[in-house]
Amino acid sequence: MGKLNTIEYRPMIRDLPVGERPRERLRDHGAGSLSNAELMAIILRTGTSRESVLNVAARVLARFSGLAGIARASFGELCAEKGLGEAKSAQLKAALELGKRLVSFQPEERAVIHSPQDVANLLLADMSFLEQEHLRVVLLNTRNQVIAIPEVYKGSVNTSLIRVGEVFREAVRENCPAIIVVHNHPSGDPTPSKEDVGVTEQLLEAGRLLDIEVLDHLVIGQQKYVSLKEKGLGFSK
Repeated sequence: MGKLNTIEYRPMIRDLPVGERPRERLRDHGAGSLSNAELMAIILRTGTSRESVLNVAARVLARFSGLAGIARASFGELCAEKGLGEAKSAQLKAALELGKRLVSFQPEERAVIHSPQDVANLLLADMSFLEQEHLRVVLLNTRNQVIAIPEVYKGSVNTSLIRVGEVFREAVRENCPAIIVVHNHPSGDPTPSKEDVGVTEQLLEAGRLLDIEVLDHLVIGQQKYVSLKEKGLGFSK
């Protein structure tokens, strides 16, 4: 007998108790209470005759290494996956694109940053699986609303290579009073390095000269993050 699929079996939605179905749980407890697979199942709506929609969602997430991988996949690659097809692939792509546009248009639609977790909610899925280090800057207005998140660097993030002027260029152009710096560790381990602390200290010093406050520096790993400010690394406690 062949080896069984390693993805955990999930029952058909109709076989679940009403209170455990993704759509009803979203209604009663909010979208934040659902896993990525459950949220995808709501978008996809139905599975195949032999596979539940939860299994389809879990399988596709595993196949593309999470939401970031699905976002990077081409339309054709998604369509080729069993259980998707053109209609469901289009629904997934549309949902992910709406998420990307969340912070970009009218001020009333912009995300507001209150904590490092808010920043992680915006960038964790996209930056967790990048194969190189990327440094992005969250530009904030006086109400801590996100104006934009430009990518300013790609490669090794350290004090010898990073150009401070590049980090602050868009903030100066947009007259932003504050920024949050975010970069990823392709290894998946978000533990800040000595270089990360050095970069933070350098950016804080430059921010004081430019009158732009560096509120935090987040390091993103695989579905995890570390706030250097919370750890007191590079920031005065």
